[in-house]
Amino acid sequence: MRLPSAILSAFPSVALSAILGAVLLTGVTTGAATAAPSSTAPPSAAGGSGPYSAGYETTLRLPGHTVYRPNTLPADTRLPVVAWGNGACRADGTWFQNVLTEWASHGFLVIANGRPGGSGSTNSDMLLDAVDWAIAENSRIGSKYRGRLDTTKIAVMGQSCGGIETYEVAGDPRLTTVALWNSGLLRDSQDYLLQRLRTPIAYFIGGPGDIAYENAMDDWGRLPSGLPAFMGNLDVGHFGTFDQPNGGEFGRVGGHWLKWHLKGDQASRAQFVGAACGLCATEWDVVRKNLG
Repeated sequence: MRLPSAILSAFPSVALSAILGAVLLTGVTTGAATAAPSSTAPPSAAGGSGPYSAGYETTLRLPGHTVYRPNTLPADTRLPVVAWGNGACRADGTWFQNVLTEWASHGFLVIANGRPGGSGSTNSDMLLDAVDWAIAENSRIGSKYRGRLDTTKIAVMGQSCGGIETYEVAGDPRLTTVALWNSGLLRDSQDYLLQRLRTPIAYFIGGPGDIAYENAMDDWGRLPSGLPAFMGNLDVGHFGTFDQPNGGEFGRVGGHWLKWHLKGDQASRAQFVGAACGLCATEWDVVRKNLG
């Protein structure tokens, strides 16, 4: 099943991303947006449960995005890169501030589509713009990120409409993993995107009450043979736990997925792999394919 026919008939001439934006724009807020700091300002505020106090900033070299990072860049480790697409394809880089700050506090550079408190719409090209910028900054003379990023470890993730954006760029050879949150393809005509998947993929869905549930489960059944994949459903609906401190359970579990695939953390791997996986005896409904 794809986008409900009642919605399609109501918006016959609207682009798919705009349809999803219209459906979701009245939903979750994820922490109060604050005024955009200048390009030379330090990150906005302390936050996150990880070992690095984290916040966000903007940069003139990537003006349409919001960059989350540890307030003090660690000298003893390089930061893997995470590009994020917002729900509703909304160009507000602080709409998911709680969860993105949380992930940054665990030693990731997280780049969200949209400026802090921004408006308008995003597109999938912006995810690759974020990846391009991070790779360039890691080698640019004078950059504070020079030599501080692990550009061999890159994830792209997105919620709802941002998940569709993630699908659209998932074939990029620079990516290490992708993850979709409360998302699934809207039409069978988009199924070709599934055949482009080449890295381990995770779905974090809000259970049967999630508007994206049936679409995500349909995608699950069409994944390429042999692709490592995880499907986790938590009965929290379409807006997940993003508005909770540190992104709630979605923040915790997403952090484990990132630490496993981008840092090789074996304790995080154990949350997903094995008969006694960390999530297997919890409220999560877990299904797996080809996970080693």
